[in-house]
Amino acid sequence: MPPPLDLRIKNIAVFCASADGAKPEYRDVAVELGRALAIRGIGVVYGGAKVGLMQAVAEAALAEGGRVIGVIPTVLVDLEVAHDGLTELHVTDTMHTRKAMIGERSDAFIALPGGFGTLEELFEVLAWQTLKIHAKPVLLLNSNGFYDKLLEFLDDCVKQGMLKAKSRAIVMVAGSVDEALMLLGIA
Repeated sequence: MPPPLDLRIKNIAVFCASADGAKPEYRDVAVELGRALAIRGIGVVYGGAKVGLMQAVAEAALAEGGRVIGVIPTVLVDLEVAHDGLTELHVTDTMHTRKAMIGERSDAFIALPGGFGTLEELFEVLAWQTLKIHAKPVLLLNSNGFYDKLLEFLDDCVKQGMLKAKSRAIVMVAGSVDEALMLLGIA
């Protein structure tokens, strides 16, 4: 379901892997998304790292003159993975503080392919939405069918009575960057 028409999206949180993944398409879509957001004047808010898909989306946005806000915990700065060429880089004490800041600074959320961290961020903002902590759009960019099995699982959760159909419906799904932007009303 698209967001309300009066929602003005200025910044989008992008959740994604600190790895490139097994298929080059994953990095390609991260680059495409970073560029597309920057061209439209939409800021990227992300985990602040200079590795994997995180790096790809950030550098693509920066290359197009976009705003990129990184939020990274001290533990990752200490591991020397912080991206030092961003518009803004915020260092937090904990992962919890990081996620809260990303949530506060974002008007919508897009999940690209990723692992535990991406899934954890995704499910936290979905839980926040079901608890009415926010009403911001949450979208899976299902690049190359990456999230097909997760979507099947969520459908099964509904069948098993563990997830309400109305909660399942808040997960927007796009197969391409263009479709994602259209669903968010920023095409």
